[in-house]
Amino acid sequence: MKKGLLLSLLVLPLILWQISSTALSPYNSNDYHLKTVVIDAGHGGKDSGCLGSKTKEKVIALGVSLKLGEYISKNFPDVKVIYTRTTDKFLELKERADIANRNGADLFISVHCNASASKQGYGTETYVMGTHRSNANLTVAKRENSVVTMEEDYQAKYDGFDPNSDEGHIRLSIFQNAYREESILFASLVEEQFTTKALRNSRGVKEAGFLVLYKTTMPSVLIECGFLTHSSEEKYLNSEAGQDKIASSIFKAFSQFKELIDSSMDE
Repeated sequence: MKKGLLLSLLVLPLILWQISSTALSPYNSNDYHLKTVVIDAGHGGKDSGCLGSKTKEKVIALGVSLKLGEYISKNFPDVKVIYTRTTDKFLELKERADIANRNGADLFISVHCNASASKQGYGTETYVMGTHRSNANLTVAKRENSVVTMEEDYQAKYDGFDPNSDEGHIRLSIFQNAYREESILFASLVEEQFTTKALRNSRGVKEAGFLVLYKTTMPSVLIECGFLTHSSEEKYLNSEAGQDKIASSIFKAFSQFKELIDSSMDE
């Protein structure tokens, strides 16, 4: 059994106990159910995201996001699916979170692809807002946050945030989402499905400071679906079958998460 899967199986029962505990006040309401999900296809327009030899992150992220939304709409017609974008357009990071907040979303899923300078890195990662515990996590956060420089007056919008400063990312990572436990639960379910359903190499659930997550007011994750700088993984993610498998794995995790949340609120 892979170490990542074993760890998730060991940790998951504790998280499930936490989610059902009366101590979780944000969800301790009998009328709460998972009714609205916002799917955020990372990057777009003038922001290509990371690049593979033949692909762009913005294209893969949109393809996976649309497939994921279709799965949810087809199987849960009572769930409202909102996309931050359905076309190749640029969106500010703050606007992505604002879309989720304005619509009272119950879950925010930001879809991305990864990159590595060595071109040897491969596998999936799912992030929640929190303190990065390694330089690798910081590197991913800095890369994803660097798009903020394409926005006008970004320092005023993001409280003086400097995307080139390690200290700025450290300060950002201190912000803890009020729904951290729920975010970790969903992230764990996603990575478990990537391992068991999509048969991908899971690099685990991680924490780092992401601008797109730090002002969301609901459980929120950022999913790195794989490395475009790894030749075989790029080929997989660029294929219809690969994108469908990634999307269906996230959907399976969504189904499990919804069932856990809804059943705990019905008790």
